[in-house]
Amino acid sequence: MMELTESFQQIINEVGVMTFWEAIAVVLAIAYLALAMRTNIWCWAAAFASTAIYTVLFWKVSLLMESLLNIYYMAMAVYGYWLWMQQPKDGKEHHINDAGSPIISWSLNTHVLLITFTAVISIIVGYVMANFTQASFPYLDSATTCFAVMTTYLVAKKVLENWFYWVVINTLSIYLYFQKGLMLTTALFVMYVVMAVVGYFMWRKAWLAEDQSRSSVTTAMRNA
Repeated sequence: MMELTESFQQIINEVGVMTFWEAIAVVLAIAYLALAMRTNIWCWAAAFASTAIYTVLFWKVSLLMESLLNIYYMAMAVYGYWLWMQQPKDGKEHHINDAGSPIISWSLNTHVLLITFTAVISIIVGYVMANFTQASFPYLDSATTCFAVMTTYLVAKKVLENWFYWVVINTLSIYLYFQKGLMLTTALFVMYVVMAVVGYFMWRKAWLAEDQSRSSVTTAMRNA
């Protein structure tokens, strides 16, 4: 009976420590979004710290692919910080001069090929994780990771449809994190789903405006 009580107390202590670090990671993730919206270069420091914590947390709950994904995000945070350092500073904030990077839209056929290729890779990775590791939800974990890596590339390319991918990825991630008891992270990803929907309409509005502007310029050149 004494051993059972001690084991139960140890579990409570471990959950408490995990929740503490999870809370810090969530706060840093929100800070990253807030700073990124203001193009403040310190957003990358918040992103690096948040993903470093999540790398450890996901490893502890056997979401191995999610842990590896956050290592990738850490590398992206370093790259993003370096890239923004190449831009001129304005006071305390760091503003990006990105006039030559319009939002683009890819065809349905392109997305079908992209989804098919990523799905095949996800199944292969999931099989390896299921048979050679102790990963929980190996196929779902692999799918969210592989598609997140691919979708991060779409964000970098400013592909409008990236938001559709994030809605699905974040929704599936909610299930993963809820099953592992990461409640704060679950709530964070519910917020991410809403933000992805809002993000799509914001990007679509900008994309339509850019398209209309290009059409006006083309028409003016033809009439000149």
